[in-house]
Amino acid sequence: MDEALLRSLTPGVLSVLVRRGADFAAAEDAVQDALVEAVRVWPERPPRDPKGWLVTVAWRRFLDATRADAARRRREEAVDQEPAPGPAPTADDTLRLYFLCAHPSLTPSSAVALTLRAVGGLSTRQIAEAYLVPEATMAQRISRAKRTVSGVRFDRPGDVATVLRVLYLVFNEGYSGDVDLAAEAIRLTRQLAAVIDHPEVAGLLALMLLHHARRAARTAPDGSLVPLAEQDRTRWDTEAIAEGVVILQGALARDRLGEFQAQAAIAALHADAPTAGETDWVQIVEWYDELARLTDSPVVRLNRAVAVGEADGPRAGLAALAGLDDSLPRHCAVAAYLHERDGDLGTAARLYAEAARKAANLAERDHLTRQAARLNARLRH
Repeated sequence: MDEALLRSLTPGVLSVLVRRGADFAAAEDAVQDALVEAVRVWPERPPRDPKGWLVTVAWRRFLDATRADAARRRREEAVDQEPAPGPAPTADDTLRLYFLCAHPSLTPSSAVALTLRAVGGLSTRQIAEAYLVPEATMAQRISRAKRTVSGVRFDRPGDVATVLRVLYLVFNEGYSGDVDLAAEAIRLTRQLAAVIDHPEVAGLLALMLLHHARRAARTAPDGSLVPLAEQDRTRWDTEAIAEGVVILQGALARDRLGEFQAQAAIAALHADAPTAGETDWVQIVEWYDELARLTDSPVVRLNRAVAVGEADGPRAGLAALAGLDDSLPRHCAVAAYLHERDGDLGTAARLYAEAARKAANLAERDHLTRQAARLNARLRH
């Protein structure tokens, strides 16, 4: 059984049912029943038209469920609408599913889970493993999300920015269990890019590819973090980098700059440098200026302070950092790095230790703890 084929067909089949009048929750349940039937039947009797077969079976399952609790007149109308077996329409309505899953009435976590289930075709168990929560908890989250969007009209979906934010959240979850969420986010964003012509969709896909290209070099064999400046660049995926750059160039040529395009431009400048010392930090600062203008984000300004420190020296970086709230995530780590480059090892060691206590995950905490220990050892000698 080709599970990849089933997964790729799921959004289109679900879209056909929704377009024909099924509410989202009932359609999703019917499609899942059809997929189970396909796993049972196809190994011995593979259909000539897999999508048409799935549409027919899923639609019949939806009708069966509808007949159980609908009035006689509704039941008869639904039976009359049952489609005959045959090739399914070639139109791809995946885009509608993205927008429905990113409906503004859903929380970000619910929108992400529903996108992975309905558009990505992942099972509830796979999503639960990826988020390290019990399957029952994830099932409840998805069920609540489906109830929320059940019956929602398609003229009230989330906008493009919301859809992209959901996909970006999926990408940033990384990977765990048997589902690589970063790779899944790239796959989903490719699907979206195929059905909507929008420079920010292209910008997000480019950003994902450029970041994902460095994945193999981000950790040492013992699992410890490897900072960007110390990464073995021969381990970067040059094909992914080249693809990301081409996609980015096409998006920027549209002259409709958005935050994901600006972030991708920064990632491309890092990827383009043969060594850390050859990074074009002046251009990176300029892109951070553009990004700050677009988002007015304090996190962007924090990252800009690092770039200023590289382009104009650590004291310039510390000056840029001075106007920011020191409660920002990674503020202590950035301050420690800039103080170390400025030669103030005592302050840097103290700030690295403080940053380690505030770290969001174990790998980051261990890295910052080692940095503090390294400087303290130098101070003792």
